[in-house]
Formats: sequence, C-alpha cells, structure tokens
Amino acid sequence: MNTNSETQAAHLKKEILIRIVKAFNSNDFEKNTRLIPFDMRPKGSEVPFRCCIYKERAILKDRTIAGLGFAIEDDDERKSLTEYANEALQRDAIDEKPLTVLDAACKGCVPSRVFVTDLCQGCVARPCTTTCKFGAISIKDNRSVIDGSKCKSCKMCISACPYNAIVQIKVPCEDSCPVGAITKNEHGLAEIDFEKCISCGKCVSACPFGAVHEKSQIIDIMKNLKSEKKVIAMIAPSIAGQFPGTMGQLKSAMIKAGFSDVYEVAQGADITTQNEANEFAEKLEENAEFMTTSCCAGYNELVKKHIPEILPFKSGTGTPLYYTAEIVKQDYPDALTVFVSPCVAKRKEGMYNEKVDFVMNYEELGALLIGSKIEITACDESTFVTESSKQARNFGVTGGVAAAVTAASNSPEKIKQCLINGLNKQTIRDLKKMAKTGKCDCGNLVEVMCCEGGCMGGNATINSKKTAFKKLAEYTNLGKDIQPNK
Repeated sequence: MNTNSETQAAHLKKEILIRIVKAFNSNDFEKNTRLIPFDMRPKGSEVPFRCCIYKERAILKDRTIAGLGFAIEDDDERKSLTEYANEALQRDAIDEKPLTVLDAACKGCVPSRVFVTDLCQGCVARPCTTTCKFGAISIKDNRSVIDGSKCKSCKMCISACPYNAIVQIKVPCEDSCPVGAITKNEHGLAEIDFEKCISCGKCVSACPFGAVHEKSQIIDIMKNLKSEKKVIAMIAPSIAGQFPGTMGQLKSAMIKAGFSDVYEVAQGADITTQNEANEFAEKLEENAEFMTTSCCAGYNELVKKHIPEILPFKSGTGTPLYYTAEIVKQDYPDALTVFVSPCVAKRKEGMYNEKVDFVMNYEELGALLIGSKIEITACDESTFVTESSKQARNFGVTGGVAAAVTAASNSPEKIKQCLINGLNKQTIRDLKKMAKTGKCDCGNLVEVMCCEGGCMGGNATINSKKTAFKKLAEYTNLGKDIQPNK
C-alpha cells in the first residue's frame, strides 16, 4: 500500500485544503470557495486525470465539499460551493460519520475475482483444473475458463499455473479493509457500511483515485481560532516526525495560527503507561494469560464492533488523548480543545470524548499553516510546560507502547511482549482465536496497532516514513526515561 505522502491523490487533497484556508482568510470566503475548481483547472488548461475539464472540475468540487466537512452522499448537485461555504460557517455540530466517498472520483473498479489472462497456453498438464477443489475451472477453446459462481478465490490455481497466467484482480479499497466494511453498491461504486467500519483509514490510503475522503472540521476550527474563545491544541506523539523544524517551533507556529496553547498528548501517554503497567500486574495476579493494550482507536473500534469477546483481556486504561484532554480541561475549563491526529480512527475517538471538541489531522494542520503563510522553521522555540518521557514520545511507533509499559513495570521480567503490527484479516483471526481460547502463543502483553508501523503509518501522515522515523527518534531521545511504578 502506498503511504499517503506518496500519492497524487494526497497532493490534490492537500491543495484543496490549502485553497479552503486561503479562501477563509480572504475578504470573500463564499466566492473564493466557489472558484476553487475553476482556479485549479482554468479554461484551456491541461486535464491531467480525467476525460475532460468539466469532469475534473466536478471532482474538484466534490473534494472541496468534503474539505468543507460535508458528505458527498447527501449532495444535491444543484447546490453551489457558495452555499456549502455559507452552511459551513453556520454549522454548530459535527457529523458522526467521519468518511465520505466521492462518487464522481470513484472509478467503479471491476469486481474482485480470479481471472485467466491471455498468457494461458492451454497446456496438456492442466494443473489448474486438477488443483481446483470446487470444479470452477474448465477448458474452452483450448484455454482455461473460471466459473465465477463456483470460484471461492482460494487462489490454488494461481499457485498451480506454470505460466503465471492466472491472476487475482483486486479492488484496492475493498482489499485493504480488514472488516469488509466497504463494498460496491448497485451502481458499482464504493459504499461504506458504518455499522462495520472501524475508521482505520486504510481505504483512504488505498484508493488510487482518492475517492474516499475524511470530512474535514477545518472550517469549524478556524471559526473558533478567529473568535474570542481560547482554543487549545493537543498534538499526538507521531507528529514529531511530520513537519520541518523542531517541536518547539511547531508549537510557536500553531500559536501564531491562533491556538492559545499546545499540549503534547505524550503527556497523557505517560499516565496511560503507568496505569497499564499496574493493570497488567493485577491481571497476572488474577492468572490472566494475556492483556492487550488500549491506546489504538482503530483497535478499540474493532473490539467494540467485531470482537467483543476479547474485552475481558483488553486493558481498560484510558488512551493518551483521554488523559491529556482531562488535563487541558482542568487547566482551561472554558476552552475549546482540538486534537491533532495522524488518522481517521482518532477523529472518531475524539467524537466519543466530550472533552474533545474538534479533531484536525496532520494534512489539515499543514494546510492551515501553509494557507496562513506561517513557516515553522522561521518561528521561535517554545517549550512545553510538562516534559514527557522518552517512552511516551515513542507511543506512535510499533512496539512503543509495549516498551513503555515494560519500562514502567516493577516486574519487567514477567512481561513477554507480543506485537500486532497492523490489523488485517489474518491478525483479526488471530485476535479472535486468542479471545476464544483465552491464550496467546506469542506473549502476555499484546500491543495492537491498527496501522503498520503504528501511528506513523496513519492515513493522514504527510512525511516519508524514513524521514519521519528519523525525526521522531531524534526528538524521543531528548526525553528522560519513565520511572518504574513503585
């Protein structure tokens, strides 16, 4: 799967967000929002992605609607961007469904299936027919043919063909979804079942047409930044690898953009770590075979919707955001809070928490700073009131949570770490087996990260993974070690 930072689709989303920010900062938000598709594809310009300039503009309009925070599924095609912009300014509630699918951008990929290509030689051995246990392959006109009604997509024929003539055609969004929440509707276009969706964001990253969008809250946030209200930002640990400059300069840049203060969510991660270390010790005393961590919002949604039977083995400790939001509300009781996040799963977590008013992802923060002409590297150094531990700052990396809990444990020798580095169909089957048997073969402290690489692989990350991990490691190493619980 491509990382979000590598795709042209991600570039388009970023450009739309920057233009929305610039329009908001202009003297005529509604008019300049309406002009976004025309400014990006003026008359006579090159048409890089679609059949004609009108289709390009139609899709850019849809991307702008999502950037304004609305669902394309509810779009009345006669409604102008001017009206959407005005409605966004008047809005006082956030839609609970965090994703939307752009019908016009969805290419309507052919159905996922196993397919015989022209490379088929019609060989005498015919291993594909003898390998198929379901009788789905026959020979017609001296070449193999698959009966879709019988095929179970076991892929045994793919392995058996000596010419590599049989392939599996995948639909990227469907193939990436670990819980089968995105399928085609009667029109052949992608549709999300939010009863199943765990908001992991994998479909957002996987779609090569950029048809799956997060519904942005950037207008809601900017409205409040320009008001008299205090607005406090809470930045996730993985942000340390995403932007140029230092974390102190990033804090200064965000305050320049209008935030009253900025807290590191790593501050809450220290509390999560200490509580999970104590909880793990208690579970061992109760003869529990294993405990899973609780900080990944995608995993928490998975447990709630698909594996409730694993709940007795899951830590009940609050997430780093939960504790950070509590601290902020104690320090600023009347302030609004904005969680700055690497993924759509945490956007969903923010909706559940009454102490979190808005969620902004890294793409949106980047657009806010660029659109407001704020250069991070030109800002002064700021400091954070509370210095987080080295281990808490590393929470966003696979293995980081388990390492932190081990470091905080007063009996680290009793911990055997088991890392689930990304949720997919197989790792979900593994978790269901653990819940059913009450046993975990690979360890007793099971860290579950929805994304490969941890939060650093979130759908809204914006830097290359190599650079991001290097910058995060540099920042992490500036911290002090967490002290073991007494």
